[in-house]
Amino acid sequence: MAYLKLYRDKLRHNYEFLDELFKKNDIKWGITTKLLCGNEDYLKEVINLDIGEVLDSRVSNLKKVKEIDDSVLTVYIKPPPQDIIESVVKYADVSLNTELGTMHRLSEEARRQDKVHRVIIMIEMGDLREGVMREDLMDFYEKVFELPNIKVIGLGTNLNCLHGVLPDQDKLIQLSLYKQIIELRFKKDIPLVSGGTTVTIPLLLRDQLPDGVNHFRVGEALYFGNNLYNGGVIDGMDPGVFELYTQIIEISEKPVVPSGKMGQNPQGETMEIDEDEIGKTHYRAILDIGYLDINPDYLVNIHDDIKVVDASSDMIVLDVGENESQYEVGDFIRFRMKYMGALSIMNSNYIEKHVE
Repeated sequence: MAYLKLYRDKLRHNYEFLDELFKKNDIKWGITTKLLCGNEDYLKEVINLDIGEVLDSRVSNLKKVKEIDDSVLTVYIKPPPQDIIESVVKYADVSLNTELGTMHRLSEEARRQDKVHRVIIMIEMGDLREGVMREDLMDFYEKVFELPNIKVIGLGTNLNCLHGVLPDQDKLIQLSLYKQIIELRFKKDIPLVSGGTTVTIPLLLRDQLPDGVNHFRVGEALYFGNNLYNGGVIDGMDPGVFELYTQIIEISEKPVVPSGKMGQNPQGETMEIDEDEIGKTHYRAILDIGYLDINPDYLVNIHDDIKVVDASSDMIVLDVGENESQYEVGDFIRFRMKYMGALSIMNSNYIEKHVE
């Protein structure tokens, strides 16, 4: 049976790399845990890093964090849906916001719960996901500052999360300037400029991050070490925090190309036959997972002697050539994954999750 493994030592290595980097630059940061899909064992591994701040896009996951360690600062990282305002105030110490109506609801609920709910206002800086338009920012802040039981602790932005717009010095300097303008106009202290995510880390490593940006929200770099700005892995980080173990359930020598009248497969694709391959045979291994668990395009092959052919709903087919490695039924084939692939695996109830 296929399973996912989290390597504790590699997670710790990546955490210490990032923590040292941020401390050296006087930057606060938190770990984004939405990838973990509320898995309690994995959440405990993150909390045991002593990060102190956890960010997630599901309030049920933040509830679990509070149940594990109530002292952890919890941050809800998207504009809250109207029907979960009560839970957001109860389980999230901070939320990221863009809508004035939602802020009114948060204010009313915080008053009912006798709390002060902290907020970071997100600004649209070009990627066109969530964010208050810049020309509306002053009016928005003026109204937010009037709300009882609400404390504005920062402004922030998201880049590279939808259209791939990269952060640069110009955008992040603008973000820092908005903080200064708001503080001067409203005589309010806004401690955080939350302009950093995994994609911004290369700017920090190259000493190109504007001084005003002092808060990062990091997930992908911690789990995969990815350099989203230039590609590849950040020097000094480990890409193997997660590995997927898949089991061979059949292996035999078969023709390289199918035979018969060709129609569409379940993905709506029609295969084109390479006539040069007709008559050739290779060994094919079938694995015990499929599209139900992960899109095979999100698998990262770490074996030189296998090739992913394709998948059906619950099986993936590999070409293992002449089978020089002598794979057998019951053997496990390891993969690393791209972020979206790991997200699918974490969200699959059919894949066991282990810690080593």
